Amino acid sequence: MSNPANIPADLKYTESHEWIRRETDGSITVGITEYAQDALGDIVYVELPTVGNSFAAQEDCAVVESVKAASDIYAPVAGEIIAANAAVSNAPESINQDAYAAWLFKIKPSNIADVDGLLDAAAYGKNTGA
Repeated sequence: MSNPANIPADLKYTESHEWIRRETDGSITVGITEYAQDALGDIVYVELPTVGNSFAAQEDCAVVESVKAASDIYAPVAGEIIAANAAVSNAPESINQDAYAAWLFKIKPSNIADVDGLLDAAAYGKNTGA
């Protein structure tokens, strides 16, 4: 079993267990946290958003399915999808192996300042009881 207290300090987080990494080009990379993949169990299917689609903040845009349950993945901020990680679709178990390496999609935020309003590692740790 993995360590659900693995919460990298350099990322931002949502209450719905997405992690967010700012990229140098102004986009953000999104995945699910170690805590989320641990709760889901063995992940068997990932449905990613279509590149070019736009989403509002907190709008469901992807799905991760495990042997236990299906879980919606939400856009952490409003913006346009600029990349989807096909490697994760082809090998969903990679999320279980390293949740912070197995990103799901990249989004170009409508307003990059919205990222600042997301949870930091300490706040996310409190949220998960870690």
